[in-house]
Amino acid sequence: MEGDFIKLNKKLLPLSWLYGLGVKFRNLLFDMNILKSKSYAIPVIAVGNITVGGTGKTPHVEYLIRLLKDLFHVAMLSRGYKRKSSGYVLAATDTKMEMIGDEPYQIKQKYPKVTVAVDGKRTRGIDHLIHDNETKETDVILLDDAFQHRYVKPGINILLVDYHRSIIFDKLIPAGRLREPLKGKDRADIVIVTKCPKDMKPMDFRVLTKQMNLYPYQQLYFTTLDYSQLKRVFPTTSTNHTTPSSLEDLTDYHVLLLTGIASPKQIYYDVKPHAKSVNSLAYSDHHAFKRKDIHHINETFASMPSPKVIITTEKDMVRLETVEGLSDEVRSSLYVLPVRISFMLEGEATFNENIIGYVRKNSRNSILAKGKDDHKSEDSDCAGDRPRTISFRNN
Repeated sequence: MEGDFIKLNKKLLPLSWLYGLGVKFRNLLFDMNILKSKSYAIPVIAVGNITVGGTGKTPHVEYLIRLLKDLFHVAMLSRGYKRKSSGYVLAATDTKMEMIGDEPYQIKQKYPKVTVAVDGKRTRGIDHLIHDNETKETDVILLDDAFQHRYVKPGINILLVDYHRSIIFDKLIPAGRLREPLKGKDRADIVIVTKCPKDMKPMDFRVLTKQMNLYPYQQLYFTTLDYSQLKRVFPTTSTNHTTPSSLEDLTDYHVLLLTGIASPKQIYYDVKPHAKSVNSLAYSDHHAFKRKDIHHINETFASMPSPKVIITTEKDMVRLETVEGLSDEVRSSLYVLPVRISFMLEGEATFNENIIGYVRKNSRNSILAKGKDDHKSEDSDCAGDRPRTISFRNN
């Protein structure tokens, strides 16, 4: 049920109250225009949350990339969490993961023709993408994990809410995992409840919709996780046993689930019904695997009965590919489980239409055309002659 992953430390609630005061004051400065939010003459879509990790940002950003990449020049801008570089970095296909972070690296490897850049200062990163010769043809910018980055005013603000850790029942950090008070959701144009069970009943959707208590200008969607075919992390031409290609093939296998993400429980619950047994090694989000971790992985897997496999996530795979010390047994048995999101309640068509429509009507070519049309019809009283853009709220 929704909220079933929430664990609160009530002893820390006084600290959460103090933290909340600071966040409210910062938001007030932006609301009063004392701190400035910058708008851009190019479509900007922000994807983020008001909790600390684990809502499924990367699969949703990848969904937007697949939706837009064949129609527009797409750029994805991230801060590049835990990278070993600074400032603005434009990724190439041979850029090392350490220079841009695991999630941007993962996206660049999967979608090499999409522009991927990192910059902790998003306004500077956007200026580079718009004006630099290599990227000046960009049509739309996707901002990863930027809901709290209010120095940028996106055209569409997408808020992700984990079904299992609903913001309705959570508390501010450090007692809970909310980055800002619940009122922060009012800034969203689109709210997506992620990681929903596939067997949700109509009543469940109605209850969640009522609990979210959104404004009329906000759109609400529900998504669930879909898993693709299992793939070897280290391909090999020889094997002594049949290898699984999907979750359904795991019936006779003992599985070691190896993760370094914020919220691995959903994957665990999705894999468990298909396998003979599941043992989990869960590390912290963006975990950098050290020698002692590798030794523990090797020892844990060696102690498991056969037949056995290790399953990891795409984000963990890009870090495991370069580590040293994995045993031959682990390397030959390590699989990645790709994940995608799918919309529920037939919401995909409406969502796609709104996103594509926003980008088309706010692209640079459309803005130039609008300026010409406005100039031609400046003496006209007919508003219907003028182009209109998508608006989620009445400003």
